[in-house]
Amino acid sequence: GLGFDAALAKVVEKTEGPLADEFSRGLNEIRVGKARRDALRDIVERADVRALRTFIGAIIQAEQLGVSISKVLQVQSEQLRIERRQRAEEQAAKAPVKMLFLLVGCIFPSMFIVILGPAMIMIMVSIGG
Repeated sequence: GLGFDAALAKVVEKTEGPLADEFSRGLNEIRVGKARRDALRDIVERADVRALRTFIGAIIQAEQLGVSISKVLQVQSEQLRIERRQRAEEQAAKAPVKMLFLLVGCIFPSMFIVILGPAMIMIMVSIGG
């Protein structure tokens, strides 16, 4: 129900951090007369975050074409979910390699001691006695 600027003001009001600070600065620039498109582009230049660049680019394009911003937000959120899922899958694919070093370095030596320890004791006893 809110306009873009009012919704962004609500987000800034309820959140903290560098992104909220950047949006707050952008809103202040809009309030003093800077064009929304220019203020949003300035946020992108200052932040230099790929996801933010994509998001703001889509907002600017929707504004220029007269497309509903809610549709743009839905598409953007879905795209970010897909990217996050892909990063999680990449990290999951790297996990077995990292676990291999743990197995070789810690678990296998312990297993050898447990398995070969009694045999070594028997050999030492038979050699010594």
